[in-house]
Amino acid sequence: MMNKRWDVLGIGVAAVDDLVFVEHFPQPDVKMPIKYKQRQGGGLAATALVTAARLGKRVAYCACLGNDELSAYTISELQREGVDCSQVQIVEQARPFHSIIIVDLSVGSRTILYSSEGFTEPDPARITDQLVRECKVLLIDSFVLKTGLHAAKLGQACQVPVVADVELPLVPELDQFVSLVDHLIIGTTMGAAMTGKDDPAEMVRELARTGRTCTVVTAGELGCWYVEGQGEVQHYPAFEVQVVDTTGCGDVFHGAYATALANGEDVSRAIAIATASAGLKAAQPGGRTGIPDRTRVEEFLREMGNAV
Repeated sequence: MMNKRWDVLGIGVAAVDDLVFVEHFPQPDVKMPIKYKQRQGGGLAATALVTAARLGKRVAYCACLGNDELSAYTISELQREGVDCSQVQIVEQARPFHSIIIVDLSVGSRTILYSSEGFTEPDPARITDQLVRECKVLLIDSFVLKTGLHAAKLGQACQVPVVADVELPLVPELDQFVSLVDHLIIGTTMGAAMTGKDDPAEMVRELARTGRTCTVVTAGELGCWYVEGQGEVQHYPAFEVQVVDTTGCGDVFHGAYATALANGEDVSRAIAIATASAGLKAAQPGGRTGIPDRTRVEEFLREMGNAV
């Protein structure tokens, strides 16, 4: 196998998250104090790449950002985590997403209010077969669907596995994109929208009909259901942790899963590593603060009786 420049190349959205922590979610027409607040980087692909970097992988981010404060913060945070930003295109009016996240400390849940003003997909022409060949795993989120569709086609042609994070809304191009994905990992909300099913196991079974390498539906504290190819549906339970904030858990799952693939792990091991990583993140506030490193994930899995 030729030497690869990166273990994981991510194409997708980055966000700047301003988190507001409150004792409980506010009711209409009330005043309530903020317990504390903080700013962190966020976004599907960007947070997944931070996860892969903390787990010891060489990663790169491909996106379109601008010259504004939010873009500068995004690049600075990613570079601080060891993410290669040489593939970020700078365009004057481009921006990352900007989110205000209300975190309910009583139950550890969050509500995300976001703005996509200025968000710009990278030019598909920048995604070449040479670029794709330089990574072991290609991670794409559905916020860059036009570019992502082009990249996924190249991934298939170059035999580079594609891991995808797909969120609403349902758009005409989504089916074509999903058909090119080798490892589809989605939440139950998206699974229900795509299949019309209520049960995660049924969602997975329906989505696996294409025979992709692996289909996963995550369900928070219930764990996840997955199918390899068109085999039997498997359930992997979530680990018991003291949940503080679920912001970014899905993104962490994707990043840890992609990391395991880059390491040559099989699907079942990738699921275990991803579940552990997401669980550890949930025990700390914010989308990135609690992302574990490789040593912590290995320790946690041993503590849980899941041998490394």
